[in-house]
Amino acid sequence: MFYWLLKFVLLGPLMRLYNRPTVEGVENVPSDGAAIMAGNHLSIADWLFAPLLSPRRINYLAKAEYFTTPGLKGRFQKWFFSTTGQYPIDRTGADAAEDALNAARRLLDQGRLVGLYPEGTRSPDGRLYKGKTGLARLALETGVPVIPVAVIGTDEVSPPGPFRWRRRKVTVKFGTPIDFSRYEGMGGNRFVERAVTDEVMYELMRLSGQEYVDVYAHSLKKGVPSGKAPEATRIPDTAAS
Repeated sequence: MFYWLLKFVLLGPLMRLYNRPTVEGVENVPSDGAAIMAGNHLSIADWLFAPLLSPRRINYLAKAEYFTTPGLKGRFQKWFFSTTGQYPIDRTGADAAEDALNAARRLLDQGRLVGLYPEGTRSPDGRLYKGKTGLARLALETGVPVIPVAVIGTDEVSPPGPFRWRRRKVTVKFGTPIDFSRYEGMGGNRFVERAVTDEVMYELMRLSGQEYVDVYAHSLKKGVPSGKAPEATRIPDTAAS
């Protein structure tokens, strides 16, 4: 109930008035049934604008810190994320990835739209980074379609660092659902999972117009690639075949 109150009364109208967001491909969001909403990740604002412009509710998996922070701020965060339907995931344990997939499976079994960020973290520089294969594993095991969701401009609305909210234009693009039934029974094959992931990333690159970098964003943030930042590359067209 509170989700819809926020979207249509308390927060959504303010966001529409202040940022004037536009949407493309809304007809690609199914009217019912489960699907994975795979998005690029530029800003904390991503998970606000995509649901705002989606005709259906999108459930995201949120890091557990949002639910366990002490103090008044922590209590507010827990209340806000809980009432808007977000689900806490502990990303520090050895089984963090499996726990996240299990939570996503439960939501998909309920016929929901589940929002995932295949990059695993926010882009450090506005480019699109290599996707992790957990999304592919989930899609192959559940058989649900994957809908690429590209947000454009959110990194200018709320850039990294101290919280800010700027008056910048935002566009959300819902891509054509991708059916991976041709790979039925091939879940667990790492080559297939990589091909599925790259196909999703290709569509996100095409929708968003971002340059693609063939390294994991978290590795770049940790300084694993030494020297200058990696050059942008393009996913080969074969990845979308």
